[in-house]
Amino acid sequence: MHHDERAERPGSHGEHQIQRDVGTVDRADRFYDEQVLDRLNSRMTEFVARQEMFFLATADRHGECDSTFRAGPAGFLQVIDAGTLVYPEYRGNGVMASLGNIRENPHVGILMIDFSQDRIGLHVNGRAQLVTDEAMRSKYPGLPVDPVPGRRPQMWVEVEVEEAYIHCSKHIPRLVKAPLRQSVDGTQGAAGEDGQAWGTDDVRRKGGDYFGAAARRHGLAPR
Repeated sequence: MHHDERAERPGSHGEHQIQRDVGTVDRADRFYDEQVLDRLNSRMTEFVARQEMFFLATADRHGECDSTFRAGPAGFLQVIDAGTLVYPEYRGNGVMASLGNIRENPHVGILMIDFSQDRIGLHVNGRAQLVTDEAMRSKYPGLPVDPVPGRRPQMWVEVEVEEAYIHCSKHIPRLVKAPLRQSVDGTQGAAGEDGQAWGTDDVRRKGGDYFGAAARRHGLAPR
C-alpha cells in the first residue's frame, strides 16, 4: 500500500481496481479513513517500543522482492519521532540482500506482530536510507549503546514513515514466549543450546545446512 500523488485515496491503482472488481470499495474506504495514518500515534509508538522482532519487505529497482526477519532486545527498533524509525544492521551472512535493495529502491514495508500479549499487528510503510553508525549517533546522540560488549552495528537503517496501520487480530495465533535457558551461574543468557546466539559465526548455532542446499550442491544428499 502506498500513497499515489495522482489519487486522493491511499493505496495503489492495482488494489483500487481489485476493490472495484470484488465490490469492496466502501469497506476499503472505511479502513483508509479510520485506520491509515501518515505517522505513528502514541499507541503505535508504545507498541513499537516493546517489540523484539519484525518482518521487513524490500524490492530492488526492477521490483524483485525480498522478505526477511529482524530481531533484538525490546526497543531495538527505535522510534525517533512520529515520522521516523531507525534500527541497527549487524554482521550477517554477507549477502546484504535487504540493504542492497534499499540502496536501489528506498521503499520498505515493516510488519510487527504481537503474538503473545494483544495478538495484533502494525504495518509501517515508508522510505529508507542507509546511515553509518558514526553518522547516526551524531544525528541522534540519545541512541542506546549495544548491550553486547564490543559489538557495533555495521550500519543503521533510517525509515521515514509514510503509512502506519493495524493488522487485525482475527488470524494471529497466540504464542507463548519460552523463558531463556538458565546458565550454570543462574543468569539468563545465550550460553545454552536454547539461548539466543546474537552475532555468532558458529555455523551450527546459525542453523547449519538445515534445508540440505549445500549438501545437495556437493552431491551429498538425494534430490
